[in-house]
Amino acid sequence: MTTKSSRMLDKQGLIELEEGEDVRDSPRFNADIAPTKAHERTWSKWNIAALWVGMSICVPTYTLGGVLTAYFGLSVGEALLAILLANVIVLIPLTLNAFPGTKFGIPFPVVLRSSFGILGSNVPCLIRALVGCGWFGVQTMFGGLAIHLLLSTIVPPWQALGGIGEVIGFFIFGAMNLYVVIRGAESIKWLETLAAPLLLAVGIGLMFWAWPHMSMTELLLQPPSRPEGAPVYGYFFAGLTAMVGFWATLSLNIPDFSRFAKSQKDQIVGQVLGLPLTMFFFAALGVVMTAASESLVGQTVADPVSLIGMINNPFWVSLAMVMIIIATISTNTAANIVSPTNDFQNVAPRYIDHTRGVLITGAFGVALMGYDLMQKAGILTSGVSLESMYSNWLLGYSSLLGPIAGIMAVDYFLIKRQRLDVPSLYQDGKAYPAINIAGFIAFGIPVSLTLLSLTTGTMFWFYDYGWFTGSILGAVIYYVASLALSPVSQTVQATAIDVERRL
Repeated sequence: MTTKSSRMLDKQGLIELEEGEDVRDSPRFNADIAPTKAHERTWSKWNIAALWVGMSICVPTYTLGGVLTAYFGLSVGEALLAILLANVIVLIPLTLNAFPGTKFGIPFPVVLRSSFGILGSNVPCLIRALVGCGWFGVQTMFGGLAIHLLLSTIVPPWQALGGIGEVIGFFIFGAMNLYVVIRGAESIKWLETLAAPLLLAVGIGLMFWAWPHMSMTELLLQPPSRPEGAPVYGYFFAGLTAMVGFWATLSLNIPDFSRFAKSQKDQIVGQVLGLPLTMFFFAALGVVMTAASESLVGQTVADPVSLIGMINNPFWVSLAMVMIIIATISTNTAANIVSPTNDFQNVAPRYIDHTRGVLITGAFGVALMGYDLMQKAGILTSGVSLESMYSNWLLGYSSLLGPIAGIMAVDYFLIKRQRLDVPSLYQDGKAYPAINIAGFIAFGIPVSLTLLSLTTGTMFWFYDYGWFTGSILGAVIYYVASLALSPVSQTVQATAIDVERRL
């Protein structure tokens, strides 16, 4: 396996690869996706919590209440309950899939090599990467609008640029994001720790500002948009699935961050503290602000950037836009750039390092938003609103990502029993196969059923509840398929146990 037994195992199980080991010469290895070393484990529970606060406070979170009421037929109360419940549910795969990252210091693509194979891992990696690039484009569009409004306030002639100004803002904002990530994990940690208290303070301030201009009682009593007398459960669970899908991406690539955590307790406590209540509060803020917008600016506005831009006070508009820019950068860098960067590196680690992975992510993000950019520049004149686009997108990609989340958790906890032969994860022809058939069977069946439901109109519930149906079915099939291919899993497990004993 290696020429010498020179691996070191700390009290958490972290394996450090020393100079001279042949794994470093493998085409599946580079320094950026190598296991983190003990001195790189600097993220406490408060840093993890700040990460989630920074990621949760963003424009799409603000609009979730409107998405659920307008597109899923829920009342305001039902929508807020679905958001809170979804973020409690998504904590389960988040904390479970964070375990191997924290124990072994390995990122998401390397964790996937255990369940999908050394080369096979590129399939789920690229699916996750493309979703991340799409979200990068959406978030950058919001950030670009904020930069355009900020410049229009500070330099009034800028406003005459209109859509062209928004396009320029898009590229300025995108470059700012890429710069932060290129500087590395400590730069992201610093940004999130700085942004979290500022964003919470701004959110609380906005809530106090809007509260006198609306009636929460009247808001909660508004009837839902679904057909009168229709049972609530179908609409509620479809909305719940979409809300789980909002962080289905991070439930996969959470090892990209948990690999820097000091301990399992830090990653668990940090996620519990940072995610559910922040998402609930900021989604509720969006509902309140939208309801109050009629009194504040004379019309109903669901987009916070546009709403704040209508305030006739240059100082407060400028300050609010700066906060929105910080909020969107803190979300975009961590949620939408880090994972694609690592995922693209996994394809060809020898040729794609961290910086190149970041630049590839940016290029794909721009390409995926090209249609909307051309709209804003006046080249195209019609299109689909971002809100309606990602309301459908949440359901669609959650059906793809759900099976991967279930497969990852079952592989690590039930099949491998929390033991991984880390050096072999970076080498061809060692303990792990190039393609793990069990992983692809478990992924292919739920995805095929989803496509069947979409194309034939039968079993549409399978698509509507795609994350739940996909993750549960994928987990069960993977467990059964892995037992049927038990010689492979038992060999890997025995090798990992032997490595731990010798260390």
